[in-house]
Amino acid sequence: MKQLIVLGVVGFLAQLVDGSLGMAYGVTSSTLLLAAGVAPAAASAAVHFSEIGTSLVSGFSHHRLGNVDWRTVAILAGPGFVGAFVGATFLVSLPAETAKPWVAGILLALGLYVIYRFLVLRGRRPQFRGRPSARFLAPMGLFGGALDAIGGGGWGPVGTTTLLSSGRLEPRKVVGSIDTSEFVVAVGGSLGFLVGLGAAGIDWGYALALLAGGVVAAPIAAYLVKILPARVLGVAAGGLIVLTNSTTIGGTLGLVGTQVGALAAVVGALWIAGIVWAVRDEVALRRAEAAAREPSGELQTA
Repeated sequence: MKQLIVLGVVGFLAQLVDGSLGMAYGVTSSTLLLAAGVAPAAASAAVHFSEIGTSLVSGFSHHRLGNVDWRTVAILAGPGFVGAFVGATFLVSLPAETAKPWVAGILLALGLYVIYRFLVLRGRRPQFRGRPSARFLAPMGLFGGALDAIGGGGWGPVGTTTLLSSGRLEPRKVVGSIDTSEFVVAVGGSLGFLVGLGAAGIDWGYALALLAGGVVAAPIAAYLVKILPARVLGVAAGGLIVLTNSTTIGGTLGLVGTQVGALAAVVGALWIAGIVWAVRDEVALRRAEAAAREPSGELQTA
């Protein structure tokens, strides 16, 4: 019982981050289940079944707050479903460890670009021109769905990172659209695990505990996305991408224990500094905009 309560808390925290920044639910939850000794396929299965509920509530919350671009969701959903189903079906015989560092390297580079893009704006508002094309979204959805099922998480890191770096959608629309389309991806992955593992191979208690915590957090996270400025949200999301993938690459290069912890501490400190910088820029810009709207007072009469 205690373990299920802990998983509920993990589900809450993971969904709070995922719903706010567009990633981390699957990665966080799967990591904990693997550490507890759950087999990779069973861990990913529990996470995907819980995501059916959390992503449904999250998507509805984002929709109500205007955070969803439905054209993007419609194009992503189909390829994401197919990728997740195939990835889940072949998880047992298809190791993800070989591809993991390469994917992490790509995501790390994109995350750095996202941070750069939003920090160098300084006194300017972010501009988002056009919308991502189907030719851009479909392969991304297929790859992200497959990686999500194989690695227990990946839809958010791939989708959020790629869309943010494209500069086509504002961050809150990116997060809301990725979280909403994740429902279809979770269904595809879950069906694949049912085919590959059978109902008996899935720990339904773990799935329900994660689901309970995630459902509570989803509306809160959607509201945070609604109120956070694009500059701050972009830097926060980019920093999470860099933090997650730098530790992955560090482990691949042979760093262990305290070395990985030290790397995470350094990257985390830089991430916080970047967020503080973005907040200060946003505050300065709002003050300048407010001052520009105020009357000069030169025409006041006695």
